[in-house]
Amino acid sequence: MASDAVWTVPEPHSVLEVQVGADAAIVVRRHGSPEGTRLVLCHGNGLAADLYYPFWSLLTDRFDVIVHDLRNHGWNPAGPLADHTVPTFVEDHERILDALDRHYGPKPQVGVFHSISALAPLLAPSAGDRFSALVLFDPPLRKPGATSNEFDAAAERAATVAARRASRFPTMDAFITLMGFLPVLNHTVPGLADLMARTTLRDASDGQGHELRCPPEHESQIVAYARIFAVLVDFDALKCPTKVIGADPTLPYSYLPTLDLSEMAAVDYDFLPETTHLLQLQQPAECVKAMLDFLEPIGLA
Repeated sequence: MASDAVWTVPEPHSVLEVQVGADAAIVVRRHGSPEGTRLVLCHGNGLAADLYYPFWSLLTDRFDVIVHDLRNHGWNPAGPLADHTVPTFVEDHERILDALDRHYGPKPQVGVFHSISALAPLLAPSAGDRFSALVLFDPPLRKPGATSNEFDAAAERAATVAARRASRFPTMDAFITLMGFLPVLNHTVPGLADLMARTTLRDASDGQGHELRCPPEHESQIVAYARIFAVLVDFDALKCPTKVIGADPTLPYSYLPTLDLSEMAAVDYDFLPETTHLLQLQQPAECVKAMLDFLEPIGLA
């Protein structure tokens, strides 16, 4: 992963702070072309929307790109662990869409969500009817069945690993060096470790070094309970065209098992060969192409 490549996320055209609770707000940023179809993008557990810049930078010339972080991630302040739940993410999601309509006006929009953030539109009462289409990258899904299945065991392992993550680093370089040893970041775009440092760390509250913007206990809690909500997803209930782009289900998984949805009539499903859960950070151009191949025929690109 060593590279001299540097990704510089541009300043947004506008910033909108959305109040989602008495003491919680989510900072929404607007990039790209205001005349285009609106894309609403969010990220995976423990990460940040700006980390996906290698992916969404390829979309700003033709789309009105709206990016936001999950609560307690990215640009948002860290809040209480008790409020850091999948149902809270769903409520936040609906409030953000309300705010976009109020502030920028209603228009055709496409939800583009990765991993845990995909559960918000899938479980929302609106069931996707606030989008013209959904594009979901490797959502955490499992089929109904015994709680001891592979997905549940993997979720328990991932939660344990997340809880044990180091949360403080003396320097950005120390974090970048550590990232270079993690197999999960193999084959990501050049310069990603540096971008990850700048988007998932903040200055420590005591002024000593840097700390994770999403605390490990928050990240762990979400993945520990994701399996409970993942089984509730009903694609047949969705009210808009939906595309699922998965990681390669034939490869060893780095987070949770990828569910092959090729037999489901309710979704347009593809997977990208030789990719893992971080596919947008491994093959951003290929992810964009797969998305456009879905959106162009239905007049949304």
